[in-house]
Amino acid sequence: MTNYVFAFHNGEKPETPEAGAELMEKWHAWLEGLGDANVDPGNPLGMSKTVSANGVTDDGGPNPLGGFSVVKADSIEGAIELAKGCPFLDMNGATIEVAEILKM
Repeated sequence: MTNYVFAFHNGEKPETPEAGAELMEKWHAWLEGLGDANVDPGNPLGMSKTVSANGVTDDGGPNPLGGFSVVKADSIEGAIELAKGCPFLDMNGATIEVAEILKM
């Protein structure tokens, strides 16, 4: 089994506290449903800064990172199938980037 990072991008926050609570319920159920594939549930992330050779910008770039999780799967296709069930995708504009964590 290989570890994969799920990088969460651009999801609009729920409009009401009730909608937020419902999303969190779905999130916890999804994580529980992952079973042993759940390596690290991760965390949401705050505002980021982007560092380049030209300096630092405060906007997080064109596709700011909003959070992450780490899962294990037999292949990237298997990890993608796990990502497809994530309730983060219920948020307008949300995407999940899936990448293999390479061992050094």
